[in-house]
Amino acid sequence: MIYHLADNGTMALVLPHGALFRGGAEQHIRRYLIENKNFLDAVIGLPANIFYGTSIPTCILVFKKCRENPEDILFIDASGSDHYEKVKTQNVLRTKDIDLIIETYRSRTETAKFSKKASLEEIAKNDYNLNIPRYVDTFEAEESIDIDAIANELKSLENDIKSTDATIEQFCKELNISTPF
Repeated sequence: MIYHLADNGTMALVLPHGALFRGGAEQHIRRYLIENKNFLDAVIGLPANIFYGTSIPTCILVFKKCRENPEDILFIDASGSDHYEKVKTQNVLRTKDIDLIIETYRSRTETAKFSKKASLEEIAKNDYNLNIPRYVDTFEAEESIDIDAIANELKSLENDIKSTDATIEQFCKELNISTPF
């Protein structure tokens, strides 16, 4: 396909995510297309279950023989739950999601947790592994936990339980029934 691509043409391929990081021949192909030819322009990660008949996550690789930005490759992670809608058993890219992907690609903007331009040197250091999480950090920090506040809350609950048990025990004595404690 790349051989038949016009010198000023653009080609987009939909592939399984494994094509981004598998070793062996696939790694050699990625390396050749990036290091020797510099044809890879962008990697776009899509959510799982977006195509009928397969539930695996997929990606789009955008190739250009005559790149306007030959010093980096744009990575877009559109696989996050806020970038698609679940409709019955399928995930669907909404118009706003598609527009965001297209606008990010055209402007080559970097957006936290969505897109990043990775230099060719960075990709070479990663041994031509194009796995999107290596470049686009989507990590969500968990809310910090105040252990002292939780310990105080547990003590308060324990005191409330003791008070309630004492009240129940008093009622049982007044009703002349055995206490459950």
